[in-house]
Amino acid sequence: MDWVTCAHSAGCTGVAVRPAGHCLAHLPPDHLSEALAALRPGRLLDLRGTTVNGDLMSRVIEAAGGRPGRARFDRARFTGDIRLPGVTFTGDVSLDDARFDRLASFFGARFEGNVSLAGARFAREFSFHGVTVRGHVSLDRALMSRDALFSQAVFGHGLSCERARFDGYAAFDGARLCGGAAFRGTRFGRTLSFRKVMGNAGFDAAHFAGDAYLSATGRLSAARARADGLLDVVVARCGVDLRGVAVSGPTTLRLTDSQADLEGAVLRGPAVVTGKGRSTLTSLRRVEAADLALSGLDLSACRFAGLAHPSGVRVEDCVFSLTPRGVRVSLRRPMVRWFSRRRALADEHTMRRGPHAADPAATPDHLAALYAGLSPDDHVTSADFASAAVEMRRLAGHRWWP
Repeated sequence: MDWVTCAHSAGCTGVAVRPAGHCLAHLPPDHLSEALAALRPGRLLDLRGTTVNGDLMSRVIEAAGGRPGRARFDRARFTGDIRLPGVTFTGDVSLDDARFDRLASFFGARFEGNVSLAGARFAREFSFHGVTVRGHVSLDRALMSRDALFSQAVFGHGLSCERARFDGYAAFDGARLCGGAAFRGTRFGRTLSFRKVMGNAGFDAAHFAGDAYLSATGRLSAARARADGLLDVVVARCGVDLRGVAVSGPTTLRLTDSQADLEGAVLRGPAVVTGKGRSTLTSLRRVEAADLALSGLDLSACRFAGLAHPSGVRVEDCVFSLTPRGVRVSLRRPMVRWFSRRRALADEHTMRRGPHAADPAATPDHLAALYAGLSPDDHVTSADFASAAVEMRRLAGHRWWP
């Protein structure tokens, strides 16, 4: 520890108040009154390593006029309910490795600087509902054993929750993430509600043990994440990265003027991807999904090579790219062929550019299986895919292509 500890006992880690040599928790009543009287709004508040009950915390905040300055609570232990509604911290606040044995509520509080709760432990409920933070907030490696509420909170310079644990219900509904939020490697033990959130959000390698409801604006990433229950994603004007995601329950992805990438995803339950406006799906390469419905999407650039279960994919009201029309001359019969335009997968265009550009999984025989297995809802696209399947089988039977 980088502070002088309390002289009350060898086991007390509280920072010593000069000249008494004891922490606030162990000061005699008269000395405590003197120490509290010395506090002023905007001044440093130092309770590092101190055991703080609810009464002491209330007296400290009152003595600081409800406006403490720089506040240091590293390794402090809060044994009573902590309620700080409407309190304004005018400087940076550090609660690294702090312990909260009971309720910790910062409902409606305001932080003018940065807030660090790295490694903090919350045994009961934790509320950041309606909090405004002008700086950055860190909850890296924090443990929230019960429900954690962040709804309507405003984070001015980002939120970091990397490798944190939310064992209870977690809610971020309506939060504003200026600077984005990072939940890399975080575990959510119960339902996560991340609805109507504004800003970027990253859940790469996160584990959703319960249902997860996600939203964002700008960019949402859950690459290599694992969801044991339902995964519901709703975004607008957003790029979505779900590469390598593994979902055991149902998956719903609703896009509005957005773009999504599902390459390598494993969707064990029924999955639905819908689009409104200019919404595109860029990749279904190596996706494992026995029951996948696509609707209202631009699939003109979507790669399908390596799709495990093409017969389980249903396509409705989607846009595909078109092949060029014209005449092709070949040394094989028929020597002259007239090609009309038809709908085609992006993988076919890549294959026709030559072996240097082709995907190893986008060979003619693999493309034939894709065309034969996919199930478009309209007759025109179905006919085009049937024709493409025949063409791919023909190409697969030749050593070189005409």
